[in-house]
Amino acid sequence: MKKVICILFFCSSLLSFSQEEKLKVGLVLSGGGAKGLAHIGALKAIEEAGVHIDYIGGTSMGAIIGGLYASGYSASELDSIVKNTNFNILIQDEIPRKSMTFYEKRNTERYALTLPFDHFKLGFPSGLSKGQNIYNLMSGLTVHLDDETDFSKLPIPFFCVAADVETGAEIILDKGSLAKSVAASGAIPSLFSPVKIDGRLLIDGGVVNNYPVEELRRRGADIIIGVDVQDSLLNRKDLKGVFDIFTQVSNFRTINDMKHKIPLTDIYIRPDIARFSIMSFEEGSAIIDSGKVAGDKRISALKQLAQKQKSHPEPYHRKIVDTLHLSQIELAGNTNYPRSFIMGRLRLQTPGKFSLSQINESIDFLSATGNFDKINYFLTQDNGEDTYTLNLNLDESENKTFLKLALHYDELYRSAALVNLTRKSSIFTNDVTSLDLIVGENVRYNFQYYIDKGYYWSIGMKSRFNSFDTPVDYALIQDAINGGDLNVNKIDVDFKDFTNQFYVETLFKQVASLGMGAEHKYLKISSETINSEGEDVDVPGTEFENNHYYSAFGYLKYDSFDNKYYPKKGFYFHGDFHIYPFSSIDDFNEFSIAKGKIGYVFTPIKNLSVRIFSETGFKIGDSEQQSLDFFLGGYGNNLINNMVPFYGYDFLSLGADSYIKSLAEVDVEIFKNNHITLSGNFANVENKLYSSGNWLSMPDYSGYALGYGVETFLGPMEVKYSYSPEVKESQWFFSLGFWF
Repeated sequence: MKKVICILFFCSSLLSFSQEEKLKVGLVLSGGGAKGLAHIGALKAIEEAGVHIDYIGGTSMGAIIGGLYASGYSASELDSIVKNTNFNILIQDEIPRKSMTFYEKRNTERYALTLPFDHFKLGFPSGLSKGQNIYNLMSGLTVHLDDETDFSKLPIPFFCVAADVETGAEIILDKGSLAKSVAASGAIPSLFSPVKIDGRLLIDGGVVNNYPVEELRRRGADIIIGVDVQDSLLNRKDLKGVFDIFTQVSNFRTINDMKHKIPLTDIYIRPDIARFSIMSFEEGSAIIDSGKVAGDKRISALKQLAQKQKSHPEPYHRKIVDTLHLSQIELAGNTNYPRSFIMGRLRLQTPGKFSLSQINESIDFLSATGNFDKINYFLTQDNGEDTYTLNLNLDESENKTFLKLALHYDELYRSAALVNLTRKSSIFTNDVTSLDLIVGENVRYNFQYYIDKGYYWSIGMKSRFNSFDTPVDYALIQDAINGGDLNVNKIDVDFKDFTNQFYVETLFKQVASLGMGAEHKYLKISSETINSEGEDVDVPGTEFENNHYYSAFGYLKYDSFDNKYYPKKGFYFHGDFHIYPFSSIDDFNEFSIAKGKIGYVFTPIKNLSVRIFSETGFKIGDSEQQSLDFFLGGYGNNLINNMVPFYGYDFLSLGADSYIKSLAEVDVEIFKNNHITLSGNFANVENKLYSSGNWLSMPDYSGYALGYGVETFLGPMEVKYSYSPEVKESQWFFSLGFWF
């Protein structure tokens, strides 16, 4: 009966306007998360039928799709945008690694959980994501609108719905920044932080009105086409978790509202998207197709409507904007951070010519500091000029103190828990103070104070204490401890390292860093027992290092890898030179240590990456001191001093004052975040390697490894089996969590 009433209502509406010159057609698009991509398929059917839309209203994903369509994009162009968008990066606010300084890379690749901790009160973020990447995408896609702030003057008049998180009031957004408005309408609670507009904190409009058909009627729409992608209620068998129950409860109201909203819709399109979830963005093409199928089912009614439209305006030709001439940059909202710091991080020298991707990349550089909750930007065209002003509205973060946590296990340091306290703006507005306390089987700490001056010379201080004990081949350290010719294979050695540094560094395009500084190092290496054929034998007072070293150093780093642990592309270089002029040793001879590592990663075919590395190190001088020699063996990502990982051998198995090593790895991502790696490394390790010329000879040592790893929020979980044909022994290495 209801279907009959709807058909009669639709036909009577067409007849009543048959004599009118203009029939206004409105389009309402509901929210539904990833399911909202079905709107694009429905728009394809609407376009093919020849219907011209005169007004669009939308909520959440309906606001995002509707806003872009209203700004001049066709349905096929929207389809292309979806196919070229990585929604994981978009939703998670993931900042490209290349946009971070080395200090920021370290922070994101070290801690599993970060929580606000101001005034020693533990807080929680207002959302898992700030929504910055969504805003950046929308700003770039709507730059052709120039500085238009009246949505009624868009190629198709438009409005969207948001909710005031303080009052619960429905907020109609039809003026201001289009990018900011649709971002507010789509700010799903708990997933995205609220968006501040005109002093109000706004969230997803689906909370109050997920299908704003009444507002379209009030704005004069004669005929309304509606695309409904809202969830249906699940049965008890499908309610498998807290999120399912939460979604079910929130759907009670929206589904009930549709009982009176559907009759207000003349052509109602309901795609079959029950098998998808609100986060099924990886199935975007299938969702779009479902919208097209649903639209085609109403193609007869759509074509009939198109015939009744007496006139069609000229097609809107969207201005293609690839590059912009920026005359200046205007800042607003930066009360704590100076303009010099912000401009240094933006790295946009005006006047100049920049692409949209360069502008968004610059926003990423600034966002990577973590000093801003949101960075809103818009472009205004200069009067009578073909140039633009970039306007930045900065919403500075009120959080200055953070508690960060992580867990880790490896074969050297064994189990460990990390508790970090980070404080920003302790002395200067652009400084960061960080203290890691690492507790477990081996106690450690890391302290760092860093004054970030962008692309000027930044200043830093570091202090660290490392300790671990591990079995070492007796022959490797026999001379260092003046040991006799004992029938001993391994000696259990206790390492303690206390290092302090003061340094300055400058950045080049975020991925390169040049620095220099001074260092104090205290080393204590001792052993209480010797492991001889399975028995522990006391060696009282065995201590072969208890000294202070003072050095000056310089380094050059370049790191464009897209991921630290499982890179798929990029180039890496790290060169380091230390000169040791002083020590607490009585008869100390000055010496220097030089080392370098270079690597290249590429992905020849999808999900298969090839990693190639080469590295070397050597001592300059005649010092007999061996504790800072190069020691190869084991697997690790955060080894200290001149310890070098080497598959096929246990930690500290090979040692000398110089070495050369190569590594080749093939990484296959068998399915998302799951990796199988096949590795082979080769090395020559001996004293005076370069003066003897043996660095050109065939490698004396080799090892191979097969590994399986999983990327998790705690960091990579890895197991590796390695084997060396020289010693005919195998080694297992386990690593759980971020390395620290």
